[in-house]
Amino acid sequence: MHALLLEQGARDVELVRDVPSRLNEALASGAIDVAPCSSIEYARHADEYAILPGLAIGSAGAVQSILLESAVPIEQLDGAVVAVPTASATSVILLRALLELRAGVQPRYEWFDQAAGRDPVAGGAAAALRIGDMALGRVVRPGSIMLDLGAAWWSWTGLPFAFAVWQVRRDADPSEVRRLARLLNESYAWFNVHAQQLAVRYAPRFGLASDRLLRYWHSLRFDLDSSMQQGLLHFYRLAADLGEAPRVTVLDILDPPQE
Repeated sequence: MHALLLEQGARDVELVRDVPSRLNEALASGAIDVAPCSSIEYARHADEYAILPGLAIGSAGAVQSILLESAVPIEQLDGAVVAVPTASATSVILLRALLELRAGVQPRYEWFDQAAGRDPVAGGAAAALRIGDMALGRVVRPGSIMLDLGAAWWSWTGLPFAFAVWQVRRDADPSEVRRLARLLNESYAWFNVHAQQLAVRYAPRFGLASDRLLRYWHSLRFDLDSSMQQGLLHFYRLAADLGEAPRVTVLDILDPPQE
């Protein structure tokens, strides 16, 4: 996306910036045609959406930006209050899978707006999930237990996790979709060349040193390859078991754009 954000040859592409939950809503309503939406949205709208080829936002191990901070050991969260952010659906369902299906605990979940700056743990919650820059810049409270959801998923399944995939409405213009897919792949290649300069430019927005932001970017996986697809389908099976989405067994991924 970096090349598109900086208008590298895509001035006629209308960009909409928002948190994942509102991008999910905009795509579902038809207000936008394509978005790097929370991956659970595809399972919930498989009859309405297809997936753009090649690109994802995920990890094969620690993700660093999706963290559960707990005041007690994970096995003691049964019946305890776990605060979850309103900004991301996929991360919350992944947390449910890790806690309920892997650890065998049944917490009481309460929503909170992490942008408001409130600390749910300080307010009495046993644990709180944070995502994005709120997690990256979080100073660990002494005695707290930090669970990186990407690392926990990898340890459990041995598979990468796709937190977001590029999803497109089926009623979008096919020629424009192919063109956008090509632009996104070009933008990804451009990012790989300019990552260091981009880290210097954007690090102040996140309150991070540029080398810390660069290490974070390089720790992520952006390829929707076969292993990432396997991880996505496994996640969808667990989400269906939790009653969070219909069961999805096949990904409708569009053909790669022509060179």
